[in-house]
Amino acid sequence: MHIEILLKQIRAQKKMSISKLAEKSGVSRSHISDIENHFKCPSLLVVVKLAKALDVEVTELYKVKW
Repeated sequence: MHIEILLKQIRAQKKMSISKLAEKSGVSRSHISDIENHFKCPSLLVVVKLAKALDVEVTELYKVKW
């Protein structure tokens, strides 16, 4: 799965709004929205910040299904 889909799924599972994730991660709301909507590809630093804010390992955002 793509990071954009996993990010949205994990955020929804945790019942966290984009605004709350932005607040906890320090990544702007618009940037998170752009990532989830496939407009931007996040840098590794952004992925680390998002994972920490979601309380998941970075690898959870990079799961690959074969």
